[in-house]
Amino acid sequence: MKYVVLIVPILAVSFASHAAPDCAALKSFSLPTLNAVVTKAEPVAAAPPLPAHCRVDGVIDKRVGADGKPYGIEFGLALPANWNQRFLFQGGGGYNGLVRPPVGVAAVGANPGLARGFAVVSTDTGHKSDAVFDRSYDADQQASIDFAHFAIGDVTIVAKQIVAKYYGRPADYSYFTGCSTGGREAMVMTQRYPSYFDGVVSGDPAIHVGYSGLANAWLRAAFNEAAPKDASGRPQPQLLFSDADKRLVADGVLAACDADDGVRDGMVFNLRACHFDPKALACKGAKNATCLSPQQVGALEKGFAGPRNSRGKLIYRMSPNDADVAAFLPSATPPRATDPLATSVDVDGRLFEMLENTIMQLTDSVWTNLSTFAGRGGKLLFYHGMADPTFHGTDTIDYYERMAAANGGLDKVQSWSRFFAVPGMLHCRGGDAALDEFDLLTPLMNWVEKGVAPESVVATGKAFPGRSRPLCAYPKHAHFVGSGDPQDARNFVCRE
Repeated sequence: MKYVVLIVPILAVSFASHAAPDCAALKSFSLPTLNAVVTKAEPVAAAPPLPAHCRVDGVIDKRVGADGKPYGIEFGLALPANWNQRFLFQGGGGYNGLVRPPVGVAAVGANPGLARGFAVVSTDTGHKSDAVFDRSYDADQQASIDFAHFAIGDVTIVAKQIVAKYYGRPADYSYFTGCSTGGREAMVMTQRYPSYFDGVVSGDPAIHVGYSGLANAWLRAAFNEAAPKDASGRPQPQLLFSDADKRLVADGVLAACDADDGVRDGMVFNLRACHFDPKALACKGAKNATCLSPQQVGALEKGFAGPRNSRGKLIYRMSPNDADVAAFLPSATPPRATDPLATSVDVDGRLFEMLENTIMQLTDSVWTNLSTFAGRGGKLLFYHGMADPTFHGTDTIDYYERMAAANGGLDKVQSWSRFFAVPGMLHCRGGDAALDEFDLLTPLMNWVEKGVAPESVVATGKAFPGRSRPLCAYPKHAHFVGSGDPQDARNFVCRE
C-alpha cells in the first residue's frame, strides 16, 4: 500500500511557476516515508557523447544489518540539461553491489539514454561489494529482499520524485532497460510493479538461476564423462574437443541450418527450422580431423538434450543450434582443483534442493500473468543472444511462449510484447558470429508513444564489418529475398 500513497504527492504538485533547475538545491531532498536522502548533488560538465547534467547520489533505508555490516539502497541519478521529458531506469548486473554510472547503455546501440536526454537512474540494490558475484549480503534478510525486488521499486519512486522536483514536472514516460540481472529486474518490474513503467526491455534475463545452473551442470557433466582422464582418474574436459573439433561442430551446425534463411553467411536465423544432429559428424572409422569420435558425439547428444527428471520431463531447453556453438563447449584452459568435475547430475536431487532454497526462489521471475501491465498499455521487449552459455536463449523463448499462452495466445500478446533472438551473441554482447549492436529503446518508444509496433530492428557488429541484418520479432526470422546485396538488411524480409 505504501507505493500507492507515495505517488499521490507527485501528482498533486503545481509546476506552473518552477524556476530554472538548481542542482545544488537537491541536497536538501528527502523522502521520510522511505527513509531516503540525497547525499550529493553536483553539476557535471558535458563530455561527449554525454551532455552536461546534474549528478545526484542518494541512499534509501541506511542501516546496520543483522551481520553488523552497513546497508542501504544507494542510487545514482543523472539529470541532463537537455531533458527529453522521459525517465530511464538502468538495470544492474551480477549480484550488483555497486552503483554503475547512470548512463543507460543496454540495447541502445551507440546512443546511450543520457545522451538522448533521458533522466537515468541506477542502483546497487541495497548492498556493497567489490565482487560482482558476492552473495554474502544474504546473511541479512532485508538485503536479500532488496536485491530480489524491493530496491528497484523503491528507487523508482524516489528517482521519479527527484525528477519532478528538479524539472518542475514529472516525466511524461518511464522506461526500464537491462540485461542479465538487469533483464531479470526488467521482468520483475512487469510482474511486481506493473504500473511503474510504460515500456520495458529485458535482455538475456536471469529468469530462474537454479534451473539454468542445473542445465549448465548437466552439460558440464556430459563433457566430463566423455573427456580423457588424468592418472588419478580426474576428467580433463579441456582435452575433449580440439580447436579443430570445435570448428567442425560449428561447421556442422552451419551445414545443417545456415541456408535455411535464404543465404549462406555463417549465421543461423531460422531457429525453428534448425535441427543439428551430431551423428552427422561421426567418424566411420578411426578419429581424424574431418570427424568426431563416438565419445565426442555422445557427449554432444547427451549434453544438448538437456536435463530430464526421473519421470522423463525436460527441465530446461538447451541452445545448440547456433553458429557459435563452441561457446557451449569446454574451454582450452585446464580445470582448477576447485572446478566442478562431476560426471553425472542427480536431477531430481537438484530440483528438491531448489524447492528448499528460498533465496533462489526469491529472485525467480517466472510469473506469466501480466494482465495489469498489458492492460494499462505497457509494452515489453525481450532479446537474447542465442550463443549465451550462461542463460540459454531457448529458456527465454520458453518463458515467452508460456507468457503468451497465459495471456490469450501469441497473436494477442504481440499487441504488447515482442521477442528478438540475436544469433551468435554471447551473454548480453560479443560473439564471433554475432551482430550485437542494435537499438531497442527507440522502437520501444515508438510503440509506447506512437503505437507503432516493432516488426524488426537492424543489427550490426564487429564480427561482420559492413554487414547488417534485421532481427525479426519471434516467431519470424530474417530471410534473404534472393537478390541484392546480402550484406544489407534492406534485402531481407521477416517470415515464418
